[in-house]
Amino acid sequence: MKLRKPIKIIMILTILLVATGVFYAYLISPVDKNDNTAIKVKVQRGASVKQIAKTLKQDDLIRSETLFLIEMKLNHHKSLKAATYTFDKTMNLNEIITKLENATSMGEVQITFNEGERITTYAKQIADKTDNSYDYVLNSMKDRVFCGQFVNKYWFLTNDILNQNIYYPLEGYLAPDTYDFTNEQVDLTTIIETMLDQEEKVLEPYKSKIAKNPHHYITMASIAEIEGTNKTNKKMIVGIFNNRLQANMNLGSDVTTYYGLQRSLKDKVSSEEFAQTNAYNTRSVNMAGKMPVGPISNPSKESIEASVYPTKNDYYFFVADKHRKIYYSKNQVEHDRTIARLKESGDWLW
Repeated sequence: MKLRKPIKIIMILTILLVATGVFYAYLISPVDKNDNTAIKVKVQRGASVKQIAKTLKQDDLIRSETLFLIEMKLNHHKSLKAATYTFDKTMNLNEIITKLENATSMGEVQITFNEGERITTYAKQIADKTDNSYDYVLNSMKDRVFCGQFVNKYWFLTNDILNQNIYYPLEGYLAPDTYDFTNEQVDLTTIIETMLDQEEKVLEPYKSKIAKNPHHYITMASIAEIEGTNKTNKKMIVGIFNNRLQANMNLGSDVTTYYGLQRSLKDKVSSEEFAQTNAYNTRSVNMAGKMPVGPISNPSKESIEASVYPTKNDYYFFVADKHRKIYYSKNQVEHDRTIARLKESGDWLW
């Protein structure tokens, strides 16, 4: 009888060990052996192992965040590289960890393109971070053949971008964001396609509204991006521009003049230059009731939304003071009074 108790204990321990082994095998096994759908997981630069575990669990690629962390800790795995990885649910835990460790880093080159910037600025950033020279990037951005190759690939790119009066056909269509690329040798086509892919995601919610004339909405968004300071006043400004177009007035937007001249907004522009006829310059008398030939910046999603869903109003003029506060007027008399008041108070922008 005395031998039975130790035997029972051994049997219980054996059962527990077997159960633990079975459970462990289950936890490290593929989530679905029959589903090989590719799932992309982006590991941001500086992401912790806990954050990576959470992402993998949310994407249903691993069964247990805790076991993932234990495996990483116990086996002294190397740090994981910032990259975009492709997994599927047929992979077990060890295969996923191995791929995370051994994949060539795709985050060696990271570029942040800010909203409201021009392609000329983007070209400098690309040249600074990759082996593509500034002249090569800029010349490619002017090249109708290079830019035209994307027209049939993306629904929002139309032949409007190939107008000979447009400086850079893809201006306005390169989504501002932070991007990771494989290394300095990344080719320009890959960079542009990556940005256009992101633009497609940004525009998708508005597709039914803008599909008939995306060029108009992107152009309007690009102006609102520079003229406005937040979603509210951008929507008001687009509403005003729509009023002016309907009244066959020119938009009278100074920022289009600067772009037409390819000058920085910090530069001084003469009255003669403001009146200069240009396919972009909406201050020109020849631009009554017309939009610029194309976008003047690469706008944010906020500005795109403003162009699609503007605030309807009965204003026809607006002006900003040196603090970027915007004042609206219904007619030229009110507008002139506002400007006079701003000059008198010392708040005039110029």
